[in-house]
Amino acid sequence: MKLLVVTCLKEHLGDVSRIFKQANIDVFSMTEVTGRRGFEPSSLLEDWFASGGEDVDSMMIFTFTPAANAERGMALIKNYNETLKENFPVRAFIMPVEKTA
Repeated sequence: MKLLVVTCLKEHLGDVSRIFKQANIDVFSMTEVTGRRGFEPSSLLEDWFASGGEDVDSMMIFTFTPAANAERGMALIKNYNETLKENFPVRAFIMPVEKTA
């Protein structure tokens, strides 16, 4: 059993869903996330209250799946990124699952 975690722009969610289907991953969870690059508030208090102007433009998708499905998903994501013509590739990583209940 492996934990496969994928992050992508919201626009690529359909492509990632198709990749999961090709990798025999039928059950997964997802959540919207906001990515930031180089953001450092001068003070935590200055950034305490959200302004409401932040756009959610990314997704995090994760699944617990057999090792073979996770490896197939990673290979398909790598292939997908090689054909992608932008600076925001789909990111993925696999983590081992030691125990389940």
